[in-house]
Amino acid sequence: MTLNSAQPRIVLVPGDLSGVGPELMARLLADPANRARARLLVTATAAELDSFATTAAVTIPDRDDIEYLGTDYRGPAIPVGEVSIAAGERALADLSTALDLCAGGGADGVLFLPLNKGAMGHAGMTEEDELRWFATRLGFDGFTSELNFIESLVTARVTSHVPVSEIADGISAGKVLETIELLNRAVAETRTSNPRLAVCALNPHAGEGGKFGREEIDDIAPAIELARSRGIDVEGPFPCDTLFARAVGGDYDGVVTMYHDQGQIAMKLLGFDQGVTVHGGIPIPIATPAHGTAHNIVGTGTADLGPSTHAFDLAVRMAESRRATAGTGGADAGTADTGAATGAVAAAGLQVSPR
Repeated sequence: MTLNSAQPRIVLVPGDLSGVGPELMARLLADPANRARARLLVTATAAELDSFATTAAVTIPDRDDIEYLGTDYRGPAIPVGEVSIAAGERALADLSTALDLCAGGGADGVLFLPLNKGAMGHAGMTEEDELRWFATRLGFDGFTSELNFIESLVTARVTSHVPVSEIADGISAGKVLETIELLNRAVAETRTSNPRLAVCALNPHAGEGGKFGREEIDDIAPAIELARSRGIDVEGPFPCDTLFARAVGGDYDGVVTMYHDQGQIAMKLLGFDQGVTVHGGIPIPIATPAHGTAHNIVGTGTADLGPSTHAFDLAVRMAESRRATAGTGGADAGTADTGAATGAVAAAGLQVSPR
């Protein structure tokens, strides 16, 4: 399959079918404004989409322009509202279809709806999360990090989906530096040409000069100094209990955090209805809403569509950037190099007014 349209081709993956993903997909497809922005492919059958729309209580008009990829999943029916191996297998099968299509030049980007990492782990995913699974499946061994977007701030994290007991072991000066550099590129290409970044400490009170830990002294501060020597406007390490108040107040455009909840608690408090996760570093633009499967509200019609709408917008913008790169002599649509992919990820952030 080759690209033959001026519009980007976006693969929509319903995520974990036990959660709210299918109904969110139906609501996205029911909006004519979304349908007008891209050529849409879904990893579902027409009958499944009918079922998703019924659950969501929406009508999806003019469905002839939707391409049904179906699914390679051949297992048992997926129970709703609970974690299951079947749901994990279906999610991995659908994500595989989306990756293969993009890698082969048949699509430009992916939007997937909420997943359950436990279900995917039960189904055979050995990586810590879907981003590392994507990298493994694509044979990509470069640096990766989730980028989290809300309107007022962008964050990136040094460690992600690892046990709290392993966080300190996952922090090194090299990883902190790579995360700073990735975040700097993202902010520079989406928010302002002169990003102001801050870095969180790991330990309480930024370690109190080594009293509460040496990570700030041995790894985080040296990485910050090296980044500054490379021209990046970055400060820290700062205690995270005060840093986010300063950042959202306008002191900083982006924040590097040391672990998942250090940033995600703040970001979801600041903008739960906006939050988008972008899988930074890998050569395919991929976005997803930054919330979970919400088993407790499946079928109630109360799932917030805002994050999924923002994620769709971001996926389209990334795909447009990817096509533009391919059209100007850059990497082709199926094998975009790391630099081009990073640019595509960063160039597609939520739109905010420049300073």
